[in-house]
Amino acid sequence: MGKAIELNQVDTIYEGEKIPSLKNITLHVDKGEFIAVIGPNGAGKTTLLETIMGLLESKRGEVKVLGKQLNGNGSNIRKLVGYVPQEYSIDDLTPFLVSDVVLMGRYGKIGLLKPITKNDKTVAKKMMEYLGISELSNRPIGKLSGGQAQKVMIARSLAKEPEIILMDEPFSNLDFEARREVSEKLTHLHKTKNMTFVIVIHDIASIPKVCNRVIVMDSGKIVADGKKEDILKPELLEMGYKGIAC
Repeated sequence: MGKAIELNQVDTIYEGEKIPSLKNITLHVDKGEFIAVIGPNGAGKTTLLETIMGLLESKRGEVKVLGKQLNGNGSNIRKLVGYVPQEYSIDDLTPFLVSDVVLMGRYGKIGLLKPITKNDKTVAKKMMEYLGISELSNRPIGKLSGGQAQKVMIARSLAKEPEIILMDEPFSNLDFEARREVSEKLTHLHKTKNMTFVIVIHDIASIPKVCNRVIVMDSGKIVADGKKEDILKPELLEMGYKGIAC
């Protein structure tokens, strides 16, 4: 199967700070795993994703993605990794149409200076259809609701056709029915494409059923890592992992 992600004794420190946000993190993710990362606010969940993505440079330890050292290979590795951030600012006056934003995912794969091809447009169109947002394609991104914009950002990441998907609170702006629909779409991709998913989730009730592993973080450390049915036992949550769920 092989490893999708490998972190070995990693420390990550934000610029201007002295205390690491990630502390001595060792984490190995097999290709094809579906992992949920949970924990209280400030636990280091977002920092973990940013470190794997190469948006933050580790100050100690080793980070490998798809068998390659992240340092020195970040731009090439990011072509194979989709990322949905937790926070994204979209001004009401932003002129980009939904179709433009989803198509931007292709630039992440082919490179900013490469011309967009017919195939790129086809892939972006299919992702909009897949997420059920085709009717929004000609609407300005700044005029959408929070839930609609969330689906657009997910479609953009999937348009890259990545091998690994990192998602930070992908269901936060979605209502119950939309969460169910998007969760089913991600589950289908996981099963049919053998895609590797690492998803940060605040509300444990939103963890997709296909998730086979849960990681609990607190104070920049991994404090629990195991099968979903073992980690999410009520007695364990009450004992040590308060603040995980909404």
